[in-house]
Amino acid sequence: TATTLLLISAMRSTATTLLLVSTVNGLAIPSSPAEQTRRAITSIRSAILEPSDKPKRLFIDYLIPLPAETKEEDIDPWPGGLAQMYPYAEDIIRDILKGVVNEAGQCSSQVLSAPDCCGFFIQESQEDPKKDVAAILFPSVDQLDDIERIDEMVGPDRTLILMNKQFQRPADFGFTGMSKSRSRSAIFDRFKWGFAFQELACRGEDVKLTFEHPNWYSCAVCDEDVDLGSQQIKLLEPQLERPAYEALEAKINEVLPEPLWMRKMGEAKDKGLKFQR
Repeated sequence: TATTLLLISAMRSTATTLLLVSTVNGLAIPSSPAEQTRRAITSIRSAILEPSDKPKRLFIDYLIPLPAETKEEDIDPWPGGLAQMYPYAEDIIRDILKGVVNEAGQCSSQVLSAPDCCGFFIQESQEDPKKDVAAILFPSVDQLDDIERIDEMVGPDRTLILMNKQFQRPADFGFTGMSKSRSRSAIFDRFKWGFAFQELACRGEDVKLTFEHPNWYSCAVCDEDVDLGSQQIKLLEPQLERPAYEALEAKINEVLPEPLWMRKMGEAKDKGLKFQR
């Protein structure tokens, strides 16, 4: 029937996409924490070197690897929240800052807020004080005063990074009032992306977004077929703005017309249940 022919065509198209994606260089998401750190350093350095008459103010979203003791059955791998993450994140931000700064010297730090698990780091450059880089780790809406104060202290010649911020938009600072307006002028109008590795669920698919200066990249990760292994399916073309959810969903519907549950049922029917193979 016509419906059957359309389905076969869609399946062939999907298979072709999988084949193409696996052979295109530069699409792969970071495969290890070390690779993510290396790519973060490269992207941040590129963003800092980009000609601009504005101070260098950058966001970083780093996907912190799960603790080694994490088990598959764990519902929440971070039961301690940011307090549990902080020691891991501290080592990561120090490695990133050391890699970003030429002739890196001492890296000093202080706790901005113990309850909020927010820390401040300054990586000195032995080459030139203007090449020092400062970073705030896990800033939340309660650190708006600190962000404004540190921004002024860092000055226009040095770089300031906000790593794994705990807010997404001005409305997080309040729907009305001065805090929302201040956050817009102090943060959202000043900072741009330096690096990001993010994951989200879109139409039930495991979607990964990466920002490596100057573009955003997107892919869906499919690992339901044990024989094929993990496959990264390219979604949107590289773009300057972070992909919108609606655009990702539309592209997934195009390249993966069968939802995940249907693909899993098809695999079980063709190959049997995993524990029976």
